[in-house]
Amino acid sequence: MKLDATDVALLKLLQSDSNRTVKSLSEQLKLSTTPIFERIKKLEREGLIQGYSARLNPKKLGLKQTVFVAITLQGHTRSYLQKFTDQINNFPEVVECHRVSGSFDYLLKLIVKDIEDYEKFIISKLTLLPYIGNVQSLITLSTSKETHEIDLSQII
Repeated sequence: MKLDATDVALLKLLQSDSNRTVKSLSEQLKLSTTPIFERIKKLEREGLIQGYSARLNPKKLGLKQTVFVAITLQGHTRSYLQKFTDQINNFPEVVECHRVSGSFDYLLKLIVKDIEDYEKFIISKLTLLPYIGNVQSLITLSTSKETHEIDLSQII
């Protein structure tokens, strides 16, 4: 799908606050509500907008520890990869799972209550998977930037 400047401006506004009304979007973009509504529906149909959600504050919810886990599998067959991702997708602590190149096969991002909860995750879930080879944990000490917004200036 080819995006024009209005599509990009609309995506920027929705990305910064998806709770905006069509009316406020149309006022900001200086278009009537009908074309804005139709553009949003088209962007959703085309898969550029995957959904809407509230950004929660993990620390306010008592989830104070972020851990990145680099994993190497024992094998690299399609079966191993599929079994691993099927299992990982069932672990609610894992908020991101990326297949990566380099020394590791996967990089996971976990959000847990504390280090003790992370240890429970390792002992009672991750190390029970039979195809895990090597696990390296990277404990987050602090976070200086965290965003889900994509720099849209790159696409026009």
